[in-house]
Amino acid sequence: MAQFDLNDDSVAVIIGSGAGGGTMAHELTRRGIKVVLLEAGGRLTPADFSQDPGAAFGQLTWLDPRTQSGTWDAAKTSPNMPAWHCKTLGGTTVHWTAATPRLQRYEMEARSTYGDVPGTSLVDWPIDHSELKRWYVLAEKRMGVTRRHGMPGMPACNNFKVMYAGARKIGYKRVHTNYLAINTKARDGRGGCIQQGFCSQGCKTAAKWSTLYTEIPRAEATGHLDLRTRSFATRIEHDVAGRANAVIYRDSQGNEQRQKARLVCVAGNAIETARLLLLSDSARFPKGLANGSDQVGRNYCHHLTSFIWGVFDQPVYAWRGATLAGVVEDENIHNPTRGFVGGYHLELVALDLPTLPLVGMPYGWGRGFTDLIDNYRNLAGMLINGEDMPQANNRITLSSTGKDANGLPVAHIHCDDHPNDIALRNHARQQGTKMYEAIGARQVVTSPGSVATHQMGTARMSKDPSQGVTNPYGRSHEVPNLFMSDGSVLSTPGAANPTLTIVSLALRQAEHITKEMAAGRV
Repeated sequence: MAQFDLNDDSVAVIIGSGAGGGTMAHELTRRGIKVVLLEAGGRLTPADFSQDPGAAFGQLTWLDPRTQSGTWDAAKTSPNMPAWHCKTLGGTTVHWTAATPRLQRYEMEARSTYGDVPGTSLVDWPIDHSELKRWYVLAEKRMGVTRRHGMPGMPACNNFKVMYAGARKIGYKRVHTNYLAINTKARDGRGGCIQQGFCSQGCKTAAKWSTLYTEIPRAEATGHLDLRTRSFATRIEHDVAGRANAVIYRDSQGNEQRQKARLVCVAGNAIETARLLLLSDSARFPKGLANGSDQVGRNYCHHLTSFIWGVFDQPVYAWRGATLAGVVEDENIHNPTRGFVGGYHLELVALDLPTLPLVGMPYGWGRGFTDLIDNYRNLAGMLINGEDMPQANNRITLSSTGKDANGLPVAHIHCDDHPNDIALRNHARQQGTKMYEAIGARQVVTSPGSVATHQMGTARMSKDPSQGVTNPYGRSHEVPNLFMSDGSVLSTPGAANPTLTIVSLALRQAEHITKEMAAGRV
């Protein structure tokens, strides 16, 4: 592995190694560009992953404190960890469940399609859907997405068979085993899925795509990657012209270091990306780096979620099979006669028994609670994944009370449900309940909204610089050599799990950066 000098100002510094950062590291290094990759977490291998849920949670999760406020369910049900993502090499691609649907055209034209929805900050994407589709194809081939480009779909597990029967019973047509970045046959030097059902604990067989064992090792093999794990970025500096020129970070020994840079790509997850920009204030950028528009941290979206559990008389064994190997797409449409704009997916889900009462059930104790636990073998499960409305005051700011281990303000997450969010979630709960009841469920239970796992929108792309932070390439409107390379750039969330879109945008951004560097504009 390469080692570059701290004073080498020809390197590209990438902060974060997940779907965006890990992909960007490979794309730039394979083009001969020197990269310093800073990752706050350590490096694990598939052999290190634990299939004890509690141990796995401790291995992978970003456990630094956050503060929160607002009316969203996470403020009540999970006040100490309202958002869940990873702190490990590979980022949340280690933990994710590999669902890779595409955004639809109407979702990228939300402001034009939905109109002026009061209380929202909707915009249209500054990219045409046909342009993004071209990069979707490349990303899907790179990641090995099922049901695309010759990759077979996942086999139907019991949990999916229950979902499928209920969906068809009430008239749904678009029901299948999902688009998943999981090998169903050996490819890319990795084996196929063995259906053991521990997707969220880290895939021990490496059948699930993760930058940990795909993009990052390939970047290392080029000889152009200097990977620095347990290195926590605390500030991005700029020169007198307002161009990013260095990243301050704490190394694995806790010492402060300063790495010079030709350009900086921030891919720390939409919460930490916003926090880092806000921490990087200066006389030129008093509200935070690249924040003259006061849009950094605003328009935070996380997708609307809720679990739906059907209790049956016979065992389902829902934990067998890939966690999200099933989807109902019929409601992923824009049909305002339902009482809301936007749409949602119903996705197959199973939670391990220790996690189920923590995040997947109505909170409180009593006979109903214990009855559900007693019937764990007989549970079938679905997860709502719906489009939430961007709102200017749903935002990430610096906490006035919480500090991290370095004495810096932690991220404060404020999120209020919009009336459209509430109507969409209620409709999805009703439809999921109808599905299970239609095939004989003796009980259906729905949960509050769960911990946020899809972080988006806090440095969104916008045609108008006053409405966002970055241009169509994720490039700061104000700092020409500063790029955002994660879910923070999504202009609106749609109802698609965001990882495929993040990877596609990173591939596109890498090509743009390469051309701009060759032309001397970066």
